Amino acid sequence: MAYRAVIFDMDGLMLDSERMARDAWRRALADWGLALPDDVYFQLIGREAADTKAILARAYGPALPVEEAYARKQRYLEEGMLHGGIPTKPGLHALLDLLDARGIRKAVASSTHRPLVVQKLELTHLLERFEVVVCGDEVRNGKPAPDVFLLAAERLGVPARDCIVLEDSEPGIRAARAAGMTPILVPDLKPPSPEIAALTHRVLPSLDAVREYLAALLEEEPSYADHRPATG
Repeated sequence: MAYRAVIFDMDGLMLDSERMARDAWRRALADWGLALPDDVYFQLIGREAADTKAILARAYGPALPVEEAYARKQRYLEEGMLHGGIPTKPGLHALLDLLDARGIRKAVASSTHRPLVVQKLELTHLLERFEVVVCGDEVRNGKPAPDVFLLAAERLGVPARDCIVLEDSEPGIRAARAAGMTPILVPDLKPPSPEIAALTHRVLPSLDAVREYLAALLEEEPSYADHRPATG
């Protein structure tokens, strides 16, 4: 198969931001005297805002005013980003350089709403490295539905079957598989279940390992560096 594009998740995959998000959620819930166990937080990873609020409503019931807690979490997260920055995952820039050298198209497909996605990508100087960015508020259904990945492929002008998806979350892997793309899982906070591992093309421990794997894979394929279609 000739791969022509790689679609990246953002939080937990390119950005080491899931820990920041977890800390912001813990701080927000503590304002109501509530704890955030891992089994609840893991359900939030990779989900868009409406799903996140529904999960929290089920977990905490009337003890938590979900809308207010969500807004407070966003404020705490933004404070942390602006004061401490957002670290990128090791190996990210070398991976992006490899894809550029091979003429492979690149997109971001995140469950997060566009203003925060753009803010994070600008703070980490990554926005200019991607020709397409698709966000959770631009599609009808969030991950694990395939909508965000299909829209990214459409905007790139690349068939879904020719796209690799890099993800850290279970909803993201399900979404990539449903889109007919090739999912590669790079776990972050949560190790994959056997079911999710079986849905992936590869489970790799880091972006450095992804780069090494894709370098070998792309060596077997023609370069698209001189044959890029117009941006979709």
